[in-house]
Amino acid sequence: MESSAPYFYALISVLLAVVAYFLRQLLADFKRVEKDVTEVKSTMALIKAEFKGINELMNQRIEFLERRIHHLETIIFKTNEHEGK
Repeated sequence: MESSAPYFYALISVLLAVVAYFLRQLLADFKRVEKDVTEVKSTMALIKAEFKGINELMNQRIEFLERRIHHLETIIFKTNEHEGK
């Protein structure tokens, strides 16, 4: 029985080494996932900022066109009133 003890300890050491290897791989995978999530967050923040800027620009353009249409309508109605009289 005493002669099988070194084999048992060697087997335990090999198994612990395998577990340690897979834990290291798992930790590396988690670090890669964390890096990818950080990249996605920064990309989403950039896209959100760009979208907000484009949205504000479109709103300004719409407001400008609405004022222009209102001005043109006012001119047309005044012209029609003067022609009608």
